[in-house]
Amino acid sequence: MRRVFAALTVPIFPLLAVLLAAPSPAHAAFNVCNKANLKARVAIGRFDGRSWTSMGWWSIAPGACAGLLTGPLEARYYYLYATDGAAGTWEGKTNFCVAPNGKFTAAGRSDCGKRGFERRGFFEIDTGNRPDWTQSLSN
Repeated sequence: MRRVFAALTVPIFPLLAVLLAAPSPAHAAFNVCNKANLKARVAIGRFDGRSWTSMGWWSIAPGACAGLLTGPLEARYYYLYATDGAAGTWEGKTNFCVAPNGKFTAAGRSDCGKRGFERRGFFEIDTGNRPDWTQSLSN
């Protein structure tokens, strides 16, 4: 019986070492938490040093959080637009293009209508050059 036990434990140690050495999954660097009462649709805008881009839609349930970007944040300023489809809209003065429905990525901030997008005002978020950020939406 002692040999059977030893034979079973030997293969476990290399497996355990491999699991412990494996890299952990990428964590989101830009998170949005929905503290409002209704589900929120969220889009993000950013400048990567060369061009402007907006992306969406993430659907975030009340009380939940979603990771919009992974890896360390590369810019200081990001822009967010969110709506609950009813009375709640989180918006600002910096215009980006968004698709009315479904997932999208829109390069640039101009000529939204000509390219099949709608124009929305996003609010600015100053991350202070932190490598990650969590933004909350609330009523």
